[in-house]
Amino acid sequence: MGMSVGSQRGGNGGRRRGRRHALMSEINVTPFVDVMLVLLIIFMVAAPLLTVGVPIDLPETQARALNSETQPITVSVNGDGQIYLQETEIPIDEVVAKLQAIAQAGYEERIYVRGDKAADYGTVMRVMARISAAGFRNLGLVTLQEQDS
Repeated sequence: MGMSVGSQRGGNGGRRRGRRHALMSEINVTPFVDVMLVLLIIFMVAAPLLTVGVPIDLPETQARALNSETQPITVSVNGDGQIYLQETEIPIDEVVAKLQAIAQAGYEERIYVRGDKAADYGTVMRVMARISAAGFRNLGLVTLQEQDS
């Protein structure tokens, strides 16, 4: 009455029951697209806020906008006659020295002069004359496009 002691494995030779799963070689791009759309919206909202600068009431003209890919250097004259290089207020005597220091770093683009509507015309012209006398010939005046009304 002895039973043989032996291992009786199933018919599959000790393997797991069921099929083996193949490796998944697909990339799920849905989270990537979601993140990119959120970043796009953030940059679209934030981009206009990055170009604030000095608040100046610019005059309007019919000239078309210029296309520029680099960050322009702007010299601004507000209604009170204060002069700004980018967003930093500077005296008129230091405008040329600061621009020459920037030019030594390799800046060769146009220099934009922004004058408030209420600014003294003579002050704006003195600033432009000093910049031009220092050898900067590529100057531009910044205005707003006229609105048809």
